Amino acid sequence: MIGRLNHVAIAVRDIAKAAVYRDTLGAEISAKVAQPDHGVSTVFITLPNTKIELLEPLGAGSPINKFLEKNPDGGIHHLCYEVSDIIAARDTLKAQGARVLGDGEPRIGAHGKPVMFLHPKDFCGTLVELEQA
Repeated sequence: MIGRLNHVAIAVRDIAKAAVYRDTLGAEISAKVAQPDHGVSTVFITLPNTKIELLEPLGAGSPINKFLEKNPDGGIHHLCYEVSDIIAARDTLKAQGARVLGDGEPRIGAHGKPVMFLHPKDFCGTLVELEQA
């Protein structure tokens, strides 16, 4: 069921600091894009084998604000894995006792593809995002 690691998401207070990945490590970084449906702005750092997604709160109601309250310096927020069929993955995971966050229906993510999140308590303390490949 699980496919390749699509990205590692890091919550940050100031997404402009993404420049360190370009200036210090030589990575390619995308432009900042507001994702109002998710309450964040994103920047993607492209690596040869995956991506790093930086998440900056977009407004006071952003879910990232709560994470940054607990982790003032930011940090890893979630891991995103690709799946070939997000509905089949959801149904299999739910049948095995995994908790899907929200209403259980996929939403369109930053890459324009269906995504959903799985409860961190079911995955060794890590928030997991599934993205349809």
